[in-house]
Amino acid sequence: MSATPTTGTPDLTPPADLDPGERARALLDRHLPGGIGVHTAGVTHAGSGEPVELRDPATGALVTTWADPGAEGATVAVDSAQRGAATWGETNPFERARILRDVATAVSDHAEELAVLESATTGKPLRDTRGEAAKAAEMFAYFAGWADKITGDTVPVPGDWMTYTRKVPWGVVVAVTPWNAPLFTAAWNAAPALAAGNAVIVKPSEFTPVTSLRLAALAEDAGLPPGVLSVAPGLGGTLGAALTGDPRVGKIAFIGSVPTGRAVAGAAAAVGTPTLLELGGKSANIVFDDGDLDRAAHGAIAGIFAAAGQSCVAGSRLLVHRDVHDELIARIREGVGRLRLGDPLDPRTEIGPIVTRDQYDTVCSLIGTGTSEGADRITGHELDSHLREGPWRGGNWVMPTILDGVGRDHTLERTEVFGPVLSVGTFTDEDEAVARANGTGFGLAGAVWTADVSRAHRVAHAVDAGTFWINSYKTIHVAVPFGGVGDSGWGRSSGPGVLDEYTQTKAVWVPTVPAPPPFPSLS
Repeated sequence: MSATPTTGTPDLTPPADLDPGERARALLDRHLPGGIGVHTAGVTHAGSGEPVELRDPATGALVTTWADPGAEGATVAVDSAQRGAATWGETNPFERARILRDVATAVSDHAEELAVLESATTGKPLRDTRGEAAKAAEMFAYFAGWADKITGDTVPVPGDWMTYTRKVPWGVVVAVTPWNAPLFTAAWNAAPALAAGNAVIVKPSEFTPVTSLRLAALAEDAGLPPGVLSVAPGLGGTLGAALTGDPRVGKIAFIGSVPTGRAVAGAAAAVGTPTLLELGGKSANIVFDDGDLDRAAHGAIAGIFAAAGQSCVAGSRLLVHRDVHDELIARIREGVGRLRLGDPLDPRTEIGPIVTRDQYDTVCSLIGTGTSEGADRITGHELDSHLREGPWRGGNWVMPTILDGVGRDHTLERTEVFGPVLSVGTFTDEDEAVARANGTGFGLAGAVWTADVSRAHRVAHAVDAGTFWINSYKTIHVAVPFGGVGDSGWGRSSGPGVLDEYTQTKAVWVPTVPAPPPFPSLS
């Protein structure tokens, strides 16, 4: 592998004057002078394996081609992370906190740069990526505040002993992140793991490695020691498999699909590595006949069509009481008709393209499955004319689609689409609504809309989900635990409790009398 130092302060001005198909390429040249490869300790190591294409989802244009670093790249990353962990884990927690605050400041100072990079390479609208860049800075600031507050306990035990516990970092943590929100999820996993004293290797999707690489460079410039935060883009079957199968890795955090998550957990278990999994969802948005229909319509639209539906917590199932079905759907349909699709770098754009062509094909196929099984496609029949011509005609565009009349035995009732597709079903009473909400193997999120406070809490407790909203949807914060049950994974990836995920508990026994008690019998 060849190595290129990453230096210099790039120009932050978005190249708005360029043809849309050229913008992402210009941004990479400007902000990633070291190219795409394993970035660790200030150096980017280019791979020599299979070529990987990076394409602009909004235009279909080829941005660049880079080489998979393969198993060799995984070794480079783990070797460097081990060296980083040896020093970072012993760094005074107050110093760790100071450095992480500096990282938060650096991310905040470069938030517009990160937002533009994310938008241009993932197709997410700039209005969304600006918010995600701000949240990334917030995550480092929040966990910087916890770095010097990770404490153990003293435990009263029988006899003349002082017994206490310590929280010890795992050493090297690998964070496998998805293509739908690469910057957000890199910070989401890295910030708490770093605060706990671990070195972190972010393994981003090969489709969206850019902002994770830039994040690591910014963290190093802010004072994070060499090897403490590395980024290792590569193919899952080569570099990814080598990382998950390396016994030197202390813990693996994975965000992604159920099949891949299970495969990662299995490979990690084979070498004794514990995992933290945040997987998919098929979340139910339940609207009763006494709910505020204007708010519920807005919540339903935002819950599924934000990020073009490419969100694990998307409210992809709307379960609505029969008595208000027609009225609610009319309001949602009207709102969907006002949504603006187009140039991701235009701040007015509300919905961008699907990030990858394979996922675009999957979404289109599942829409076809829904209609073939009897659902009524009431929106999303034809692309807007401006998306069928000019620079956008090769993009992965899917219009916001509502499929009404989805039954409990339909494919879309239990299959995660991960696109801008809302499946609508009805119910007649509370028991039916809860049973239907719990009718899939998923358990990530859900919501209820009702004016009945007692019913709101009953439903919130009855629906199997790690996160549940009452008369709202899709609000999350770094201070609040987040994660799923069932097929949606295990563990919690935010809030103070995540620090337990990224540490091990060590018990220490000390005799408190001059003559220690006798050792237990070994017979």
